[in-house]
Amino acid sequence: MKKTVLLLVLVLTGAWSVAQTPVPAADIQVKAALLAAPSEKREAAAVLGYNQQGELVTLRKGTNELICLADDPNQKGFSVSCYHQDLEPFMARGRELRKAGKNTQEIFETREQEAVNGKLALPKQPTTLFVFTAPDENYNKTTGEVKDGYLRYVVYIPFATAESTGLPLKPEGPAMPWIMHPGTHGAHIMISPPKAGSTP
Repeated sequence: MKKTVLLLVLVLTGAWSVAQTPVPAADIQVKAALLAAPSEKREAAAVLGYNQQGELVTLRKGTNELICLADDPNQKGFSVSCYHQDLEPFMARGRELRKAGKNTQEIFETREQEAVNGKLALPKQPTTLFVFTAPDENYNKTTGEVKDGYLRYVVYIPFATAESTGLPLKPEGPAMPWIMHPGTHGAHIMISPPKAGSTP
């Protein structure tokens, strides 16, 4: 009976999920997060990751314009990213809203309103996001090595349109750039290279 009650408490408080997904060491998180960055940017990039309580913290300060985000141990699949420092207000606001329980659409609508009202600072120039993903089983949490990862690219251009960029609204071929969320604060160019082994 006591074990059943304890299990129920753990599930309700979320402690069970944290216990089941241990956080890798800081140096391992840094190593894995930097896989999303261009090689010439890795040494000086800042890295955000997770402490043993599951809180997002700065694991390493940077000296260039890139910020890298380590894999969230409580999310399914391995996913790390690196982005220009001018995107941090946009990214941080998204994390804040997600933590508050907002869904993807609610986050988009909130940031759109705040951007239009001037409350949310957006980059004044095109800024890049690199996203590196892999299945959970391909990520070694002891060594930080990742097998067969997939890297895609995003270039944020707030309020850009298909007309202002000359880009299509959907890709018509492998790695063809296209624009997503045109005319909004979240307008961005998507570039998704073919995955290894995929049919052209």
